[in-house]
Amino acid sequence: MVTIKYIQFILCSVILILMTQTSVFGKQQSQDDQQVNQVLDSLHDAASKAQKQRYLALFTHDGIFMGTDDWERWSRPIEFDAYVDKGFKDGEGWTYHPEERHINYSNDGNTAWFDEITVSPKWGRFRGTGVLIRQADEWKIAHYALSFLVPNEAWSQVSAISTKAFEDRKEK
Repeated sequence: MVTIKYIQFILCSVILILMTQTSVFGKQQSQDDQQVNQVLDSLHDAASKAQKQRYLALFTHDGIFMGTDDWERWSRPIEFDAYVDKGFKDGEGWTYHPEERHINYSNDGNTAWFDEITVSPKWGRFRGTGVLIRQADEWKIAHYALSFLVPNEAWSQVSAISTKAFEDRKEK
């Protein structure tokens, strides 16, 4: 005969098992989030302090960085490392403070992609997007793209300025 205490024991056991499984999954997800956030926060911190070695160490050996201009596509190690060297040579880098970030993961948990809103005290608001790859239990940036944010209500003015600049560039 099944007693109420036995049913309670079974239900509590099932609930405990489910909570443990959810907790383990949530903990792993949280750990990955912490690690990816740490890499991206370190990227911005190293850039603001012009710490070239620390900055470049956050990228894969063949990483790509895409800037805001159409020609700004730098691959590692040659093009991007030279760009960073030039940008950091006077001991000044560039400062972007993240305000918002979203991270997603592949099913195997070895690839993360993100988008973030960053603010430069000098230049305003940007969106950074990119991909990180887990290599030997360490997250590395494989691709980072920076876009200048344009409010929709200012789009026609900015578009006109941009179009003219590209036309002027062709004439040179």
